[in-house]
Amino acid sequence: FCVCVGWMDGACIHCLVAGDGQSVQMDSIKSGFVGSQVELRCIFVNSNPPVKISQVTWQKFLNGTKQNVAIANPSLGVSVLPPFKERVTFKQAAVRHRTPSLEDTTIMFSNLRLSDEAAYICEYTTFPAGNRENMVNLTVFARPLTRMTLTTPTIVARPQKRKMTVATCLSANGKPQSVIKWDTRLKGEATFQETQNSNGTVTVRSNYVVVPSRETHKQKLTCIVTYRNERITDSVVLNVQYEPEVKIEGFDGNWYLNRQDVSLTCNTDANPPVTVYQWKLLNGSLPSTVEIRNNSLIFKGAVTYELAGTYVCDATNGIGTRTGLVEVNVTEFPNNPPPGGREIPQEQHNAGAVIGGAVGGVVLLAAAATLLFVFLRRRQRTFKGDYSTKKQVFGNGYSKAGGLPAHPPIPNNLQYPDDSDDEKKPTQIAVTGGFEASERDFDGDTEDLKRPYFTVDEGESQDYDERTLAFQYNPGPDIADDMVSQTDGSVISKKEWYV
Repeated sequence: FCVCVGWMDGACIHCLVAGDGQSVQMDSIKSGFVGSQVELRCIFVNSNPPVKISQVTWQKFLNGTKQNVAIANPSLGVSVLPPFKERVTFKQAAVRHRTPSLEDTTIMFSNLRLSDEAAYICEYTTFPAGNRENMVNLTVFARPLTRMTLTTPTIVARPQKRKMTVATCLSANGKPQSVIKWDTRLKGEATFQETQNSNGTVTVRSNYVVVPSRETHKQKLTCIVTYRNERITDSVVLNVQYEPEVKIEGFDGNWYLNRQDVSLTCNTDANPPVTVYQWKLLNGSLPSTVEIRNNSLIFKGAVTYELAGTYVCDATNGIGTRTGLVEVNVTEFPNNPPPGGREIPQEQHNAGAVIGGAVGGVVLLAAAATLLFVFLRRRQRTFKGDYSTKKQVFGNGYSKAGGLPAHPPIPNNLQYPDDSDDEKKPTQIAVTGGFEASERDFDGDTEDLKRPYFTVDEGESQDYDERTLAFQYNPGPDIADDMVSQTDGSVISKKEWYV
């Protein structure tokens, strides 16, 4: 009977012949890599009684066409046809003997080529049973050539921040095709391209694109190629050249007068390294006490106000020049850090200033209110009784002093001056014994308001007209010294003033 092993457009193009008692044993599928060796097994299982093997033929079956590869004949020997002559041999040496044994006609296929991929038929010719055959499908794989390269040995970071391809990962001439992935911390993007080659292989190319910068320098970039069940990795480390990154250190915000051993250092991060450092003072010349040592400024002696200013450091490497600066302030006294050595954040300083200002304002308002209260209180305590009190000058105004000076008798009829605030009513006062008699039974609190009085201005002439009292009175020296002039022209006793 016939077993179809080849189909085309729904029709059988090759049929394997089998019969009762005899069979040809083969592997259905075999594979190998280009350049490697593969074994194609073919064993004839004879019947009982056995049949006679007349010949064994290996054939390549491709696209409906058969091509002889090798022939073994018991009488004529072994023949391998070109282009397989140098690469195909029978595995069993007995096949090559003068009287060969042809039950096992396995062949060894070495140095495989992509063109060797096809179906191979092992056909036995027997007598009297006829032909018996079987077939194996041979697949040839091509291991890709994988490599990873930098686009250029030196990658330069430009100020324009343009994207550029920094590395390429290639998997060339693979069968089947490979899959490429990237493993990196870089923030970039990958592009992929596949090319179908004429020999059936596929080339895959992937480019990695980034914006070169200081951050991409010394970053690792790994290409991962997956081919069938294999994982192939290759890595590169980027060498990115960039201008110097400049930072001036040494000023701690606490440069005060007479401080010793201060300096400034121009620290840089650059690739390639900085070759030239240049120091200068903005809008001025460097102080005479400064010494330049490579990338440092050493200030000799004590700190003075001369050191204050903006210091500039220009750093140059093979890519370009960058500048750093620092503003140096000099204070009269040191800024002592708080206990524990922790600096107080600027936000806390600002909050403290606001709170301090508010508290200060409240304290000032309280102080002003207190002073105003004391002043008004003193004003209230200055005058006791009504306004007539301070006009008791020449009457008994000194009653609280403990005694009365000698005073002439007061006339019975009194005339009030025009500037008196009281009603101008003559009052008849009967006095016995003058002031001497009244001194013994004088009650200051009760009698003061009953005694007649008149006022004079300080420095005013004592010549009174006819409206005034008929007599003039010159107080004694202690009385004059005890008098205080008022703004309304009257005078008042100091004893009465400070009570």
